[in-house]
Amino acid sequence: MYFRFLPDESSGATSYLLADLDSGAAVLIDPRSSDMPVLAAMLLEYRLHLQWLLRTHQHEGAQPEEEQALAALGASMVAPGSASCDGELLGFGNEHLRIIATPGHTDGCLSFMWRDRLFCGDLLSVGACPHQPRPASPEALWDSVTRKVFTLPNETLLFCNHARHARMVSSVLEQRCCHPWFAGASRDEFLSRIAHDTAELPPR
Repeated sequence: MYFRFLPDESSGATSYLLADLDSGAAVLIDPRSSDMPVLAAMLLEYRLHLQWLLRTHQHEGAQPEEEQALAALGASMVAPGSASCDGELLGFGNEHLRIIATPGHTDGCLSFMWRDRLFCGDLLSVGACPHQPRPASPEALWDSVTRKVFTLPNETLLFCNHARHARMVSSVLEQRCCHPWFAGASRDEFLSRIAHDTAELPPR
């Protein structure tokens, strides 16, 4: 297997490349068109063919040229609003990922489970994403985090899209115990804090 981080230091956004080296099948999670030269070089170096482009979330007003540039890579795309279903398996070579619907940060957020790793986009980055300073649906976000993410095994590794304080990876146990918004909070406390702390923000 081949696994690579692709961080953008200016924005904190992180993309991920997974590949089954035996078959040459590869997957990109939350890729950026600005990384196209690097991506092309990596695929060529390891003789990989890109099978899936996966989006954990999409923001309103996203640049259309971004999607067009990535489509040129010739891989099938799975993104919020696509036909793919919660729980569906996506195979690449001898590996697979499982789609988990985790709405809240945006209305249609998806997470992708691979082995002991969950790629969950900005699900846990409450207030940290510059494109979405408040959750699209706080109620759905609470349910997605507490019922779908925090119920995974303690050792499950969590990979985010916008790193908080340079942390690109954590664990379910760490986030369940220490997350500044979710740890030790009730659902009502979480929703009340969201309403209070985002009251002065401009409308979405």
